[in-house]
Amino acid sequence: MIKDIMKYGEAEITYKNKQLLSKEPILYNLFWETTLRCNAKCKHCGSRAGEECNFNDELTTQEIKNALHSIANKYDAKKILINVTGGEPLLRKDLFDVMTYAKKLGFHWGMTTNGMLINEDIIEKMKLSDMDTISISIDGLKDTHNEFRGVPNSYERIIENIQKLKNAGFLQWLQVTTVINKSNIDELEDLHKIITDLHINSWRILSIDPIGRANDNKDLLLDKDDFNRLLSFIKDKKKTSKFDVKYGCGHFLGMKFEKEVRDNMFFCVAGFTTGSILYNGDIYVCPSVERRKELIQGNIKYDDFVDVWENKFKWFRDENKFKCQECEKCKDWKYCLGDSLHTWDFDNNKPKLCVNKMLGGKVYEK
Repeated sequence: MIKDIMKYGEAEITYKNKQLLSKEPILYNLFWETTLRCNAKCKHCGSRAGEECNFNDELTTQEIKNALHSIANKYDAKKILINVTGGEPLLRKDLFDVMTYAKKLGFHWGMTTNGMLINEDIIEKMKLSDMDTISISIDGLKDTHNEFRGVPNSYERIIENIQKLKNAGFLQWLQVTTVINKSNIDELEDLHKIITDLHINSWRILSIDPIGRANDNKDLLLDKDDFNRLLSFIKDKKKTSKFDVKYGCGHFLGMKFEKEVRDNMFFCVAGFTTGSILYNGDIYVCPSVERRKELIQGNIKYDDFVDVWENKFKWFRDENKFKCQECEKCKDWKYCLGDSLHTWDFDNNKPKLCVNKMLGGKVYEK
């Protein structure tokens, strides 16, 4: 059940289902961005967590509980995975109070975390709140990870905490997420050995994207050779590893790699099966998408989430929303639909990154 819900949240949807979802969107993956506070300063962070923001705008315990109660009254909560994210969600003191309540409503829930604040007390609270899944970041070997995350000595703590979680034995799905960039691409094989020894369920590999703080660190972005190397690595490890290895939800990769590094074809599900409640209550799509006023669909402080989900989000569900001069003649349009929402250049109406084109695919029809 959990794996099926996670698949929908990770863009594991066939091309045949795209038209159906544009007409009848189904909420499978609900992000709750608990806070923009963070105890790290990662070089790739799309939301620039930990920088200037009004922390007083964070939702109260009762406001988020009310929203979840309303959703559970109108949908089958057992079919929805709440993905708790941030910032660093473990900085919210009421996190497990809220998620214990969510679990009683029927929701499944998981957390995306940097893993540094996990300890025996936190693990006990995870168990008591019946947490299903967790994804923890490891972004390179020791020195590389610490530098990339901006926290000295964090690597050792995270490895130790993953081992503690594994030994606790209560999670349905334990995942490591790695953002591949220029600083760690030479460490792929060594990382694979380390992650194999952790006996996890899944290794989710992403490529650094030109958004947020990564725009201040453009020397870390990948080039064509890097992508070929990365995707070839995933293709090999997907066949030979004892655990699930795959490329994450970002980007259509072209037919050379698309079916080889995922379980299914690319589809950006933002607004189709994935919605979010941001730290201040704003109703949105994927939290990684650029925060633009015109894209905010409402706010749970004064709007009903289900009403907004069912009656707004229309622009996001328009399959032709990204038909621009650069994309409209592309032979792979029916698969890509303009690529990922989180890397769309809204000001210039074109994708910031086309991996398919970068890899030399015959993208445009003559």
